[in-house]
This record gives sequence, C-alpha cells and structure tokens, in this order.
Amino acid sequence: MSLSVTHKNNTFNVGDTIRVWQTIKEQTAKGGERTRLQAFEGIVIASRGHGDNKSFTVRRAAVGGIGVERIFPVNSPLIDRVDVTNRGIVRRSKLYYLRQKSSREVAEVTKRYARLKAAQTSAAKKSK
Repeated sequence: MSLSVTHKNNTFNVGDTIRVWQTIKEQTAKGGERTRLQAFEGIVIASRGHGDNKSFTVRRAAVGGIGVERIFPVNSPLIDRVDVTNRGIVRRSKLYYLRQKSSREVAEVTKRYARLKAAQTSAAKKSK
C-alpha cells in the first residue's frame, strides 16, 4: 500500500495537512439550486485501496476538541481540488493513533517536517 495519493496532478502523503474543496449543492428558498465550495482541512491519517477504488481519510479537530473524520474517494466528482498546506513526516501508513492524542501532540507530526527542512537548508548553505 503506497503512502502517497494523487488527485488531479497534486500528490500528498499520509501525515500531510491538506484542504479538500468539495462541491455542495443547496436548495434555495425559491426552489432553485445553487452550488458552492466547502473546505475541509485536516491531517491525512490513512489511504486505502488502489486504482478507481482509492480513498483517503482526513481528520481534523472541531470545536471543543472533538475530532471529525471524513473519507474521500480520490476519483469523486464532488472534489474540486486538494491543497497541501503542510507536509508531515510519519513512519506509519495508518495514523489511527492520532485519535487518542491531543491537538498539541498531533501538531508534532507537521513540526517534524519543518525541522527536517530547516536542517537541510542550513546544511546546504554551509556547503556553499
């Protein structure tokens, strides 16, 4: 099972913080229909399947520290785009252990990537 997921030439991995833009159809008071985009931002905690059946799970902390998870099929026509906000470094393909962690401990996943990038850039500057 691969850790990376590709949606419309945008690749993200398990542990990344992403924003998924989903198309929502609403009924208006006059009986019409309108569409809007709704964002769901959180950490990718799992990816499963392959080919057309591939899906990924995104978890975020909602109001009051309650966790909300959503499963998105990669090839869903309702997904408009996926933006990667932060990268994360993880050593697991399923991050279900984050369900028991506080939001402060979950932030450590993305901080690990930031520290690694900072170390790489400082090493590159020293070598020049």
